[in-house]
Amino acid sequence: MKKKRMDWWLISIIGLAAFLYFYNIGNAGSNEYYTATAKSMTANWKSFFFASLDPAGFITVDKPPVALWFQALSVALFGASDWSVLLPEALAGVLSTWLLYFIVKPFFGRVAARWASFIFACTPIFVAVTRTNNLDTMLIFTLLVATWALMKSIHAKKITWLLVSFALVGVGFNIKMMQAYMVLPAFYLFYWLAKNEGWKRKLKQLTIATVLLLITSLSYAAIADLMPKDKRPYIGSSQTNSVLELALGYNGIGRLTGSAGPGGNRMMDAQTGGEMPQLPNGASMGQLPNGTPSMGQSPNGENTPPQLPEFKGGQPGGIGIGETGNRSVLRLFNQQLSGQISWLLPFVLFSTIAVVLSVRKQRMVTLSHKAAVFWLAWLVPMMGFFSIAGFFHRYYLSMMAPAIAALVAIGSTLLWEFYKEGKQPWLLPTAFLTTFSLEAYILYQNKASISAIWIVFIGLLGLASFVLLLAFRQHMRIAYYVKVASLFGLLLMPFYWALTPILYGGNSMIPAAGPQTTFDGRQDGRMMGNMGRNEANEKLISYLEKNYNGETYLVATFRATEAAQIMLKTDKAVMAMGGFSGNDPVLTTEKLEKLVKNGEVKYFLVSGFGGGQSNNEIVQWIQTHCKEVPQTEWKQSNDAQPSFGREGAEKLYKYEG
Repeated sequence: MKKKRMDWWLISIIGLAAFLYFYNIGNAGSNEYYTATAKSMTANWKSFFFASLDPAGFITVDKPPVALWFQALSVALFGASDWSVLLPEALAGVLSTWLLYFIVKPFFGRVAARWASFIFACTPIFVAVTRTNNLDTMLIFTLLVATWALMKSIHAKKITWLLVSFALVGVGFNIKMMQAYMVLPAFYLFYWLAKNEGWKRKLKQLTIATVLLLITSLSYAAIADLMPKDKRPYIGSSQTNSVLELALGYNGIGRLTGSAGPGGNRMMDAQTGGEMPQLPNGASMGQLPNGTPSMGQSPNGENTPPQLPEFKGGQPGGIGIGETGNRSVLRLFNQQLSGQISWLLPFVLFSTIAVVLSVRKQRMVTLSHKAAVFWLAWLVPMMGFFSIAGFFHRYYLSMMAPAIAALVAIGSTLLWEFYKEGKQPWLLPTAFLTTFSLEAYILYQNKASISAIWIVFIGLLGLASFVLLLAFRQHMRIAYYVKVASLFGLLLMPFYWALTPILYGGNSMIPAAGPQTTFDGRQDGRMMGNMGRNEANEKLISYLEKNYNGETYLVATFRATEAAQIMLKTDKAVMAMGGFSGNDPVLTTEKLEKLVKNGEVKYFLVSGFGGGQSNNEIVQWIQTHCKEVPQTEWKQSNDAQPSFGREGAEKLYKYEG
């Protein structure tokens, strides 16, 4: 029996991925909203099952619990820290890189599989999101395992693997809901094309798989929605206290229409959820004013990325329309999004051409061709969605990374074959020239934050690749090295973009990559501009704990982010009355009065933004029935910035009965 040799190139790629995802993650910061939830989930089984933001089980986060179960288990094993909640996502990133190799290899060989894994590992937005405890990396890993099972169902000719595949997509639904379903067109199309069965039998098998998909997807929603509402937490970010409504609305159609976004076209503060002022000179988020230092430079000579001007009362970091730009066919090529994921899209176009020509050449659609169609069917609907969707974050684009990586690797293999055979030999050089040209354009978009020499250098690389491949057509060995060097060249700037979260830090709540990104300067997961905030929190918590008398909740806030920050510094529950946005209709004045009179909550922290329009009556009740606590008792008098909100507008109220 022939002994299998170790693939040292794959091992090296996995090592690179581990470095990108794991290096210094203990200091990378975390999304406090999910970190506090993971900590609360270790308190009891009820909080664990429902992914309750607080250990008392008042309200859940705005996502299903599956990915957070892994974060909670890590917290249970290693304690609550940034490192422990980032560990599952970093592991999922490494495993995804490894798994993509084994998905691509059976169809296109070892070399293409290596390139697919390498390109995937270097995708800027995937690196950025994997270094946070946002849930997308776990979702991508789950969908890649589902993809492997789908391919296995064709090779093994067993429906069992098809059922496993669709069930795993259902698990993905219970990670980020409708986002998981974005891959379904690829799954249905591939199985229909690749399965060597009659159409009636295939239809029956896909129908069974779809039923299992729906059962798996809706299992958590059914349990939660059928349970008496007073026996479980309120479903955060839903308007009717329903998981199904959350899935179809806020985490479903609301993303397409924009109604799920905070205020539609308004920019919202990443830390508080409050409305942000617009950027100067009409710029959009991600744009920099002229005169910003170039890559690797700063006014004082330190190795820091350029910064956007500070906004009054808070750091930049808005979400919504400013983060992703306007809806259009070319949206993925705008300044906000292009550097995150779009570097290699021209090569994907030439890969598609190569697949079509390969079908014509072989005069048949092989299984490998069908695998290429699978990745196209994964990518194209996502490109369409992100071009027209009303509300999403840039890190959602990481969903496109596996397909782009696979298609570029597949295309490089097919285009090289055409080049060697002398059939359409211009395709490969033109693919490189076009892709390098887009990369130079992306650098030009970011000329305020990167030296012009890089724009010229990348443009010259594209021209050199084009000329050399045409010049050495009769010298295949030299041409091969030019091709390999050109592929590495294509990854040069994406790799630098991917390194920026490691080199400079990033926004752990709304991750993005690149020197132009709106960094908030997080070194330990908290905003540098909030150095006074930590002291204020400590004094606030000290006051609350000193006056704590066994209430269920140490204090009540409106926004979950405020509650999370406090709970990460104490073991007591904090009530987030309005959920993530501060606007969830969780309480009525009657319910609040009952909670207060039962001794479950005594203190209320109300920020300058109140509780949102739907909770104005709650704010009025608090102001009418509670007494304001003097700020000198709970807030540092010399705070540079307020604890929550802006301009010192937050107030602490006490119910005295």
